[in-house]
Amino acid sequence: MDLKDEEEFLKMTALKGRKTFLLASDFDHTLSFNDSGIVLSELLGTQGFEEKVRGLERLHLVQQGGELSYLLLHDPEYRCVRREHLQEAGKRIRLKKNIPLLLEMLQNLEGIEFSFHVISAAPEEVIHAALEGIVPPENIHGTRFHYHPETGEIQSILRVSAGYGKVAVLEEIRQAMGISYNRVVYVGDGSSDIHVMLHLNRNDGLTIAVSENRFITQIARRTVLSEDALSVAVPIMEEILGWESARVRAFFESHGVTLREWSKVRTDRLSFAASQPAAPPVQQ
Repeated sequence: MDLKDEEEFLKMTALKGRKTFLLASDFDHTLSFNDSGIVLSELLGTQGFEEKVRGLERLHLVQQGGELSYLLLHDPEYRCVRREHLQEAGKRIRLKKNIPLLLEMLQNLEGIEFSFHVISAAPEEVIHAALEGIVPPENIHGTRFHYHPETGEIQSILRVSAGYGKVAVLEEIRQAMGISYNRVVYVGDGSSDIHVMLHLNRNDGLTIAVSENRFITQIARRTVLSEDALSVAVPIMEEILGWESARVRAFFESHGVTLREWSKVRTDRLSFAASQPAAPPVQQ
C-alpha cells in the first residue's frame, strides 16, 4: 500500500467511525428575527397581514404556520406575488447571529457530524435567498409552489411544511440518512412545531425551543433564549455529549467566542381565580 492509498484508507476509516446526527430547524423566529409574511407584506405595501393570520387561526382553515401560503394562493392582495418577490423578501430577512459559525462548530464534534436541514412553512424562495451561501439549497425544505409558466402566477401549492407536514419531511430526511430517532435534534419556536416535537419526544429525539411560547416550552426537552444562533449548541453539548458547563465555555472560547451570560432558570407559570368561600358546616 503506497502513501496515497494509506491516506485514503485512513480517511475512509475515520468516516466510518463518525456518527451522523440530523439537526433540523424551523426558520421564521428560529433562525431569523422576522416573519416572512410580514417582510413580504412590507415589500408589497400591504397592510393587515397579522390580522388575516389570526382570522385563519380562529377558523382552523390551514395548518398552523401555513397561513402565508394560503394567502398567497387565495387572497386578492397577495395574488400579485411572483417568485422574484419572495426572493427579494428573503434578502431582507434579518438572521440571528453566528449561524455559519454554529454549523462550523458542529462538524466532527467528538466524532459526531451534524447534517443541518431547515424545515419550515416559509416559501422555499424566501429561505434560499436568506440563507444563500450558508445552507445548501437541497437541505432547505420549505413551502413549494407551482408557477404558471408564462405569467409567473402561483397556481398551486405542491407542499407545505407546517404542522404534521413537518413530521412527514423530517421522516423523509431521517430515513434517507438511515439514522435512528435518538440521533435527531429539532429546533423550533412556535405552535407549528408542536407535532414534530411530540413525535420526536415519543421516540427519544432531542427537542429544543427557542422562544417563550408556552405551548412549546411545555413540550420541548430544553429551552434556550438568545439572539445568537450559537445558543442551540449548548443543549446539544450537554444532552448528547454529556459536557459540563466548564467544558462548554472552554469550547466556545476555543472558537473565539465568550459565553458571557448563562443563567439556568426554571419558570413555574401560575394563574389564580377568585373562588367562593366554602359553606360553613351545618349544625346538628
